[in-house]
Amino acid sequence: MIATNRKASHDYEIHEKHEAGLRLVGSEVKSLRGAHVVIADGWVEIRKGQGWLHGVQINEYSAANRWNHEPTRPRRLLMHRHELDKLETKTQIKGYTLIPTALYFKGHLVKVELGLVTNKKQHDKRATKKEADDKREMDRAIKRAR
Repeated sequence: MIATNRKASHDYEIHEKHEAGLRLVGSEVKSLRGAHVVIADGWVEIRKGQGWLHGVQINEYSAANRWNHEPTRPRRLLMHRHELDKLETKTQIKGYTLIPTALYFKGHLVKVELGLVTNKKQHDKRATKKEADDKREMDRAIKRAR
């Protein structure tokens, strides 16, 4: 696991998750091996049958000097056409967005986990926090009872 978007589960309700590859240059992969990435502000745009990942910052690799990459450039998603078409129709529904929830290595390939999300209202965020607190209290009580 390279990076996770913990803000996503707090701010959004995740309905579906999908896996996609990323088209990267060498200095980006080297930088990812050092986990120099911020995915919290990322989002996905599907246009002309291609998926593009925007807002993800992969910092420059220090040893790449003049062959370095631009940190915030849009990166192409590698997915099958039918998957992109399904996601495009789902994102056209009002309120749905695709965001990156995790970035990880699968073998030697870099993969991104995309979440189809809707915004959470403030009362939903409070309810989720209360459920997590209640679960934590139950686990503590069970541990004390042993």
